[in-house]
Amino acid sequence: MSHTQKFRIVSVAMATLLATAACSQSTEEPAAPVPATDSTTATPATTPAAQPAAPATNWVGRWPGPEGTYLAISAEGEGYRIELADLDAPKVYTGKLEGDAIVFERDGKTESIRATNGTGTGMKYYGDDRTDCLVITKGAEGFCR
Repeated sequence: MSHTQKFRIVSVAMATLLATAACSQSTEEPAAPVPATDSTTATPATTPAAQPAAPATNWVGRWPGPEGTYLAISAEGEGYRIELADLDAPKVYTGKLEGDAIVFERDGKTESIRATNGTGTGMKYYGDDRTDCLVITKGAEGFCR
């Protein structure tokens, strides 16, 4: 798990704890009623559980790799279309979101696409300065924007 992913998880956990603590504080006087709001200006509440597809949504697009390789992800219905171009030719797969990864089948094996940084790809082509990367096979299939 990358440092960015750990930071996001810790941030969400901290926000949840703070919100829970604020809601559970007791007072001796009843709380004042909340004034009604116009439904056109009300902002719906969101929870971390309501946003599982957000990281994968940010992954849509083309991700260049070394020596002309690339990973292209596009939303397709409830899942994702994955185009992987290696040194031979592009191949297309269908993937779905599972946790913090997009998983797909390739040659009878379940593969996963995960967010990382340049170092996390395991590829000498990318260094510490790269922060927006995806990896399928560490050391062999890494893509950074």
